Amino acid sequence: QVQLVESGGGSVQAGGSLRLSCAASGSPFSINAMGWHRQAPGKQREMVATITSGRNINYADSVKGRFTISRDNAKNTVYLQMNSLKPEDTAVYYCAVDRHLDRLVAGTPYSWGQGTQVTVSS
Repeated sequence: QVQLVESGGGSVQAGGSLRLSCAASGSPFSINAMGWHRQAPGKQREMVATITSGRNINYADSVKGRFTISRDNAKNTVYLQMNSLKPEDTAVYYCAVDRHLDRLVAGTPYSWGQGTQVTVSS
């Protein structure tokens, strides 16, 4: 099982910024797809952003232009820079990894992180 350690969540006012990090270790395979999902109270988990080892990037429409995903392949670490945060961005953010991008996008990745809370106040 891949170990995913997330950091960087917290509370911020609307318009502020946060940066999430997720370091992967112990993977039995070369990690191709890394990404972030989020789950707000009473809602289903949704994809936020994904990135492959070849830098193929996808964003949810709701975060395009405000969030930036990046990765350091040497460190098996993925980052999510979140700018212009809105109250509707409040959720638990989960890191995820898989060999295959489609599994990550579908929300059925090989491993999930433990989640980190992001709270945006108005």
